[in-house]
Amino acid sequence: MPTAGQRVVVITGASSGIGRESARLFAARGAAVVLAARGEPALHATAEEVTQAGGTALVVPTDVAVWAQVQHLGRAARERFGRIDVWVNNAAVSGYGELNTLPVEAIDRILDVDLRGQVYGVKAVLPILRAQRHGTIIGVSSGLGVRAVPLMIPYCIAKSGVNALYEGLRLEERHAKSGVRVTVILPASVDTPFYDSAASWMGVRPAPIPPVYQPRAVAEAIVFAADHPRRDIYVGAAAQLAMLQRLSPALTDRLLTAGGQVFARQQRNEPDRGQSNLTEPTPGNGAVDGGVVRFALPRSRWTRLVGFHPPWPGALLWPRLALWAGGWPVADQPRSADDGASCPPPVLPPARRLGRPRPAGRHDRAAVRHIPPPGAALKHPVPGESRAGPRPAG
Repeated sequence: MPTAGQRVVVITGASSGIGRESARLFAARGAAVVLAARGEPALHATAEEVTQAGGTALVVPTDVAVWAQVQHLGRAARERFGRIDVWVNNAAVSGYGELNTLPVEAIDRILDVDLRGQVYGVKAVLPILRAQRHGTIIGVSSGLGVRAVPLMIPYCIAKSGVNALYEGLRLEERHAKSGVRVTVILPASVDTPFYDSAASWMGVRPAPIPPVYQPRAVAEAIVFAADHPRRDIYVGAAAQLAMLQRLSPALTDRLLTAGGQVFARQQRNEPDRGQSNLTEPTPGNGAVDGGVVRFALPRSRWTRLVGFHPPWPGALLWPRLALWAGGWPVADQPRSADDGASCPPPVLPPARRLGRPRPAGRHDRAAVRHIPPPGAALKHPVPGESRAGPRPAG
């Protein structure tokens, strides 16, 4: 049983990357952390780190694409600790390549783990949280669930479905007054072993789309959400990508595909040797960092200024801070190690800049001359009104 005041946290995908760093941070706060993933050696290595950080660890090997195993995960956590306070759906896999080159079996597996796995997680924990009348579900999605990119289409489909899952769930739990809180984390690219483990049908190893963030930036958002309920928390350039998509999907298309950069940036100059964790876990003790980039940003200024604050101020600040705070999704290099931004976004052509008035042409000046002064009778009155004014009602 947990000690008095000890939080019980279940994390899927806990053997590496974001999940492993989140386990460390929760453990540093004295939490009991239930670690779920497929690779047992990596899970036990994570458990040692949790214990060293001051937490309590329980290892439950789990394939989130198998309902019986996810169901067992929830039961094992409750039997050991008596309750569950936070459930983090984080496990994910991917495969890179154009859709016409991806095997159907690979597509099925990606959708099973990345989407069905999160549905299973919700189904397993929801009865427990409802019975307790409290609890938090945190779903790790992606900025690519808001705006898809090529070479990762099945992954983008799954993350889009994850967003829909939590939108509907949030309304159901609010309507039921269950006390269950739901938060979605939407990171940009993160330097984890994800890119060394992902399958590739491109002939080369995959690479993250810059700017790239350290796993701790996302883990801090997850730990924050456990204490402070938020609808969505964007981490890094995912916020700017989402804003661009909402403003103009067509413009986002052109920016991403300019010069073929969204294709080139996802490919490393390293031949593929068949690495894949789609069907079998990556061997070894796992790791938090991936080391696939020379530099990863340690934090997201957007997340700290907007994502961690209540939704209304965040919504008002969105247009002003978006391009300033988090960078551009296809930027080259960050400006500094302490800056959550990368290179500034491209400037739109002068004639298209927002807020610049269009010079009045001949027809505009003519229209201005023919606007009647206040109180003057209209030549063609508005239907329902006379020259003396609006017709009285009734």
